[in-house]
This record gives sequence, C-alpha cells and structure tokens, in this order.
Amino acid sequence: MGPCLFPPAQGRVKNIREVSQQNKSMKKQVFKLIAGMVLMLALVASPRAQIANGAASSIPAYYDHVLFTIHFVEFSPAAEKALLQHNKSLNFIYRSDPGLPGGQPFISVIDAIPGDGFNPIWEEVQITFTDSNTPRQLFSDNEVAAAVAAGEITLRFTGEVYWCPVVGQKH
Repeated sequence: MGPCLFPPAQGRVKNIREVSQQNKSMKKQVFKLIAGMVLMLALVASPRAQIANGAASSIPAYYDHVLFTIHFVEFSPAAEKALLQHNKSLNFIYRSDPGLPGGQPFISVIDAIPGDGFNPIWEEVQITFTDSNTPRQLFSDNEVAAAVAAGEITLRFTGEVYWCPVVGQKH
C-alpha cells in the first residue's frame, strides 16, 4: 500500500509525515504562547496580589520637579531576574536609602510618567553622595545626570525591580 494522501492544498499533495510535522510545529508554537502568557500573568499578578493584600505602599516621587504619588511593590527575585533579562524598556527609580541631613528622607526621583515613555516596571538605582558633597534632594532625572557628571553622586543599579504605577499628582 502506498503513502496515505490527503486532499491537495493549493495544488500540493501532502503525506501523513508532513502533516504530522506541521502538527508538532503548531503544538510547539501554542505551548510557547501559553508559557509566555503564564509567565506574564505570574509577573503581573504577584505585585497586584500584594496590593490587594495591603503589602503595597504609596510613596511620593519627583518627576521634573513635580511631586507624584506612586505605588511601590517589589517583584519576587525570580520575576526580577526575568524582567532584567528580557525587558529592555524598564524605567528607573532613583533612591538614596541613607536619606538627607537631619534625618529627612530622600524622596525618590522617577524618569517617566504616563504619556512620557512610561512603563510601570522600574529598576531601582541607589544614589550615593560622594564624601565631599552633602546629600540634597534631587528633583528630576536631569538633575541626577548632572550630579553624576559633576562627581557629586555615584549610581548603583540594585537589580531590584518594582511595579510602580503612578496614581496621581500629589497636592
């Protein structure tokens, strides 16, 4: 008995082996699509679930001298690693954990808001003031860049990634 033939598709006769290979290829593509969707859901659902559980905090952050309120939720270490490897459009949130003189907090600086290259996924960058410079509040990413250029501060990418939607302008 000869090979099993299917009706011609666009003038071509396919045998069972070709059809089987196409099915396997299609199954692989569907599996990759499902795996990608599951990963995206895990990355997005994790911080959102923390917000629903009250684990998120709202913090002030400056963008171009204007004070905004943002949610601040850290991704899991596995999600952070995946986002740093695969997301080339992260925004930056500049922080200085030691704070300012007199025990005052350093208010974070963000480099985008909705409508200006915004992505709610942020990589934390720690600001350290150099020994000869007194810590001060910076109000924009341009001021951060100028302070780096002047040798006033150094920057350290922490590898920590946060989901930080901007929820409004602070009044």
